Amino acid sequence: MLGKFTLTLVALVVSFCALADSDYPPQVKSVVEQRCMVCHGCYDAPCQLKMDAWAGVQRGASKEIVYDGTRITDAVPTRLFEDAQTVEQWRQKGFYPVLNQETPDQGVLARMLALKQQHPLPIGKQLPDTITLGMDRKQQCTKPENFNAFADKYPLWGMPYGLPGLTEEEQTTVTQWLDDGAVGVPMASPSAAELDAVQRWEAFFNGESLKQRLTARYMYEHLFIGDLYFSDLDATGVYYNLVRSRTPTGQPIDIIATRRPYNSPGAARFYYRLQKLRSVALAKRHMPYALNAERMQRWQSLFLDPDYEVTNLPPYGTDVAVNPFIAYRELPQTARYKFMLDEAQFTIMGYIKGPVCRGQVALNVIDDHFWIVFLNPDSQNSVLMADFLAEESTNMRLPKDSQGAVVSLLEWRNYANEQLKFLEAKTEFIANVTAGAEGTKINLDLIWDGDGDNDNAALTVFRHINSASVVKGFVGQQPKTAWVINYSLLERIHYLLVADFDVFGNVEHQLETRLYMDFLRMEGEQNFLFFLPEKDRIPLRNFWYRGATQDTKNHVMSESVAYSQQTDIQYHTDNPKQELLSILQQRQPGGEAAQYQPADPRFTTLQTLQGTPFSLMPEVAFVEVLGEGDSVSVFTILHNDSYSNNAQIFEDQKRRIPQEDYLTVVKGFIGAYPNVFFQLSDQNLENFVQTIMSMRNAADYANLVTVFGVRRTNVPLFWPLSDRLNAHYKENRPIEAGLFDLNRYENR
Repeated sequence: MLGKFTLTLVALVVSFCALADSDYPPQVKSVVEQRCMVCHGCYDAPCQLKMDAWAGVQRGASKEIVYDGTRITDAVPTRLFEDAQTVEQWRQKGFYPVLNQETPDQGVLARMLALKQQHPLPIGKQLPDTITLGMDRKQQCTKPENFNAFADKYPLWGMPYGLPGLTEEEQTTVTQWLDDGAVGVPMASPSAAELDAVQRWEAFFNGESLKQRLTARYMYEHLFIGDLYFSDLDATGVYYNLVRSRTPTGQPIDIIATRRPYNSPGAARFYYRLQKLRSVALAKRHMPYALNAERMQRWQSLFLDPDYEVTNLPPYGTDVAVNPFIAYRELPQTARYKFMLDEAQFTIMGYIKGPVCRGQVALNVIDDHFWIVFLNPDSQNSVLMADFLAEESTNMRLPKDSQGAVVSLLEWRNYANEQLKFLEAKTEFIANVTAGAEGTKINLDLIWDGDGDNDNAALTVFRHINSASVVKGFVGQQPKTAWVINYSLLERIHYLLVADFDVFGNVEHQLETRLYMDFLRMEGEQNFLFFLPEKDRIPLRNFWYRGATQDTKNHVMSESVAYSQQTDIQYHTDNPKQELLSILQQRQPGGEAAQYQPADPRFTTLQTLQGTPFSLMPEVAFVEVLGEGDSVSVFTILHNDSYSNNAQIFEDQKRRIPQEDYLTVVKGFIGAYPNVFFQLSDQNLENFVQTIMSMRNAADYANLVTVFGVRRTNVPLFWPLSDRLNAHYKENRPIEAGLFDLNRYENR
């Protein structure tokens, strides 16, 4: 045990020193990862206690809620490692300690762990109502001086909250560490090869010419959310973030923290730096992006080798900076588009994981399941399209940062009118470039084929109510809708929902983002409809938008637009949508999504039907099937909810059509927030499937979980199964994998 004087000295040193360079001791980290980080990570960590880094425990907790859909003014950002650098600075921002350096066993964290040991979960199938769950549950965030009252009122609220407690060995490991002052250990130093790679890439990002500087600025605004790694080095699990610093290569990073990546860095001279990721990779926010020699040469050939001139750097003022069609007009549009397409999954993933960990605002605008393809960047009209987009830039403006309390109806109508003007101009543009015998044909040549081998050319998006996943390939049965995305749409999605989205923003900002995304979804759907026969476009649009107003439908496709351009694709069936999707699934590299197939054929009936029984299933279920000997198979069952339309913000339940719900079953994992674990023997798989098919009500689902599920209350099985699933993910997808989040695990 450390002496009291030593503990006090440790507290003072930690309080006034930067937190960035320390980590948990290895034996403690393994426990904290598997038992604490699975709930306490990202902005949705309860009480902002981010335990995915040692620095987060030192920072402590806060009663302020990041996800507050009612605030009328912007909140002060509280991004770990960005908005404050020392414990003292975090105390000034209202964070209170969860450690007690003078009397360690009296710290909030130690007492929360002890409370669970004193009051373990009660025996029973489900948790009692006194343990409240759900994303919007009221959090207590008790301070040290109030802990006794908290424990008396909520004896079952110890940590891990709503889950089995630590084993005796785990409890001893963490308690001993807390007693010794919760001291960190130095983070591993970069290898010589890593340091060399960092220097080479920082040199690339910090070129002196206007062309180099504008290119680097564009890349930063698209990569700031990524976990960058050196794929040509043997450094699995080592990631870096691209940041702006006041200091150059070779000096300690002095990060420039701004609300948005396009905000002014302030100083006349700043530097792009690669900062080593100090937090553990969590599946809900982990977005790996490979850097290597091939990538650098690709970017050199796209942006720096071509013969064009950059005459000036755009100002950082909001009007210019938020509109990439103006800010980056002097960068070749084809280069920008190919830059995003090369890693299209990452680009789309930005608005699904991106700067948020709770995506209700951005995600209730999309369907639960849809496929995505992209327009060909090498089509013969790419130069004409660049000029067209520049001319239409004012009609594609994105919502501005605002401190207002409500979304102006006039402003909303302005966006709607501007979008209609843009769609009308686009229709005219398409008519011009497709006119005559030599005109562009509306056929499969317009769809990017991944240059023959890039599996980013076919993507599937699954929405799980308030989170979502994007994966390569066309996964699951054919969806209701599909998007065809071109450069302008892809760029606007990124700037609206990633570069410009502020999780600490006010209710107007978040609502306006949701409303504007309506237009972008409808535009992607319209692009898809253009590839179908004219007679099928309006009926399909009407099916997608059952119950929506005619004005809304016109934003997808008006009657005049529907019949203005014919497709050059020759269809041979009476279901052209199904035919087109089948062709694309065969044509696109990786379209058949082999990594998720084959699911066990005994799951087939779950994937070919739709109906009310499936509406009872959770959004994301992980299934462990135990075979003979030590063989184990892991599957994910995804619940795809059906709605009459997604053109309304509220009253989701009034638009639900549960009889059209269906399931997708894949090998491995899709989803970062499992709602339930199922565990069964291979011999019981058919019975498991039949039990799902026969469900009719909530009691039937509860019986399914009783027989095959692992509830929160299952002390012997829950944590071992959770550990195995995380280990399976890491072993089979080491780059993609991150810890699963258990905040949304159900209690049914």
